[in-house]
Amino acid sequence: MKSLLKGKVAVVTGGTRGIGYAIVKKYLEAGATVVLCGSKESTAKAALEKLKSEMPGAEADAIWPDLTDSKAVAEAFAGIRDRLGSLDILANNAGISQSTPLYDYTAEEIEKILDLNVKAVFICSQAAARIMKEQGGGVIVNTSSVVSLYGQASGCGYPASKFAVNGMTKSLARELAKDRIRVNAVAPGIIRTDMVANLPETMIQPIINRIPLGRMGEGEDIANAFLYLSSDLASYVTGAVLSVDGGVII
Repeated sequence: MKSLLKGKVAVVTGGTRGIGYAIVKKYLEAGATVVLCGSKESTAKAALEKLKSEMPGAEADAIWPDLTDSKAVAEAFAGIRDRLGSLDILANNAGISQSTPLYDYTAEEIEKILDLNVKAVFICSQAAARIMKEQGGGVIVNTSSVVSLYGQASGCGYPASKFAVNGMTKSLARELAKDRIRVNAVAPGIIRTDMVANLPETMIQPIINRIPLGRMGEGEDIANAFLYLSSDLASYVTGAVLSVDGGVII
């Protein structure tokens, strides 16, 4: 595993904590140089400092562009290419969850979740794909969710945004194949993260009760799927939405 991504340069959005942080560490363990992307300078730098204390000598850096600003993202990604020589892997992991009932939803809430969960995925994919096309190929892996496949009882904006991620994944896989860019997604089930901890127990426990493997997933479970899809082990895989959910979707 230590050489699966040797010589590759990867960007991980939402890489400061939870699943994103686990992906960053997994990529580093596999030999990649990794740039983690945070929402703020303070959180990005703090995550980078923590990472380097846990993995001394890690080839890692941090950026914090506004992911909904196409110019800021394009400049940040171009800077990575110029500084590190390439941009080979993009993990579109940044996102937010909501559980607001329909009757209480506001237009502002819907706009916020679609901006980060859909618009930012588009902007980052476009900026990365332009660089990857020039260099002869690359890999994009998006974070979806199992609720994109069956919905959720409250907070329709979140599964709707992940349905959109699935559609974007499959469409870009078709469009970018000619440029040797593979595009896939990972659909996590219930994973032990801060985001899940903020969801009501009444939403989480019934889902756990339906998991055949009988447990929540860990960040590393998702990171392993990202590693596979980002590596040459998955060289003939594109357009897939891989469920990593303990058997909920069978």
